[in-house]
Amino acid sequence: MTTIRTLAIVGGGAWGTALATAAARAGRDVQLWVHEAEVAEEINETHENKTYLSGIPLDATIKATSDMADLIGTDAFLLVPPAQHLRAVTSKLHDVLQRGSLVAVCAKGIEQNSGKLMSEVLKETLPDAVPAILSGPSFAADVARGLPTAVTLACAEEEAAIALVDAIGSPTFRPYWTSDVIGTQIGGAIKNVLAIACGIVDGKKLGESARAALTARGFAEMVRLGKRLGARPETLSGLSGLGDLILTCSSRQSRNMSLGMALGEGKTLKEIMGDRNSVAEGVHTAAAVKAMGEKRHLDLPICDAVADIVSGTKTVDEAIASLLARPFTAEI
Repeated sequence: MTTIRTLAIVGGGAWGTALATAAARAGRDVQLWVHEAEVAEEINETHENKTYLSGIPLDATIKATSDMADLIGTDAFLLVPPAQHLRAVTSKLHDVLQRGSLVAVCAKGIEQNSGKLMSEVLKETLPDAVPAILSGPSFAADVARGLPTAVTLACAEEEAAIALVDAIGSPTFRPYWTSDVIGTQIGGAIKNVLAIACGIVDGKKLGESARAALTARGFAEMVRLGKRLGARPETLSGLSGLGDLILTCSSRQSRNMSLGMALGEGKTLKEIMGDRNSVAEGVHTAAAVKAMGEKRHLDLPICDAVADIVSGTKTVDEAIASLLARPFTAEI
């Protein structure tokens, strides 16, 4: 694989739409698969995804469809469904992909029921694909508007990775390649859980100092679990780990942080989710991270606290009290 000319973006939410604009900006032929036929029609007619990314004009060359058959013959695929729906989406791609097609998962999360990473789900469902992971500090609106953004592209096959970097990269959208598929996923998944925690801090008005401390100690948990799973420390300190953590834990644009803020302000999870048409991946990933930590006898108190809050095991106040009552210890 040396050149990627056509790209299929599978998932027409905000992030999928933003990636379609990045690929179009890089000069590729782009097909955007959208689950809802009416959204695909809206994009084709108005060149705007008013449902998930309103107010941002889309390149007229982007073609939206709700028919998987339209993706046959595409050189490479970017999969952008919510993490918990990746398995269902990939099961529909069997008749579309050619053997050896490059498939990059752009969802950040861990499958809650199985505890498997996105790369493991992809290997099970599309074993003939060349797998990759795209992750990093990137808000959909920023990318769609062409604001400078840098991300991590993880792929074990260097030639395929370089081809995809060339296919989607531009002066304002800069993918950096790594072969550390595990580390890239751990950073992207855990930062969503930690963003909920930081949002709770803001919602409870616990102060900037508390949020900084929580971010730093949360990063220590990310590194602790990542190393145990085989991630490289430099990956976790890079764009898809620390970089994404800084972004997601410091802005209300983050769906996970804004959800945490609402929890801190006293709203229930049911109330929060009922008002949204977007997914906060950290809600589902929290339980998976807690289970992974328990299985490996790792101390992940912040991630565990978020899991307890979203599951209803503890109230926000109980979880905070539990964290603040932990014994003093060495930082490292």
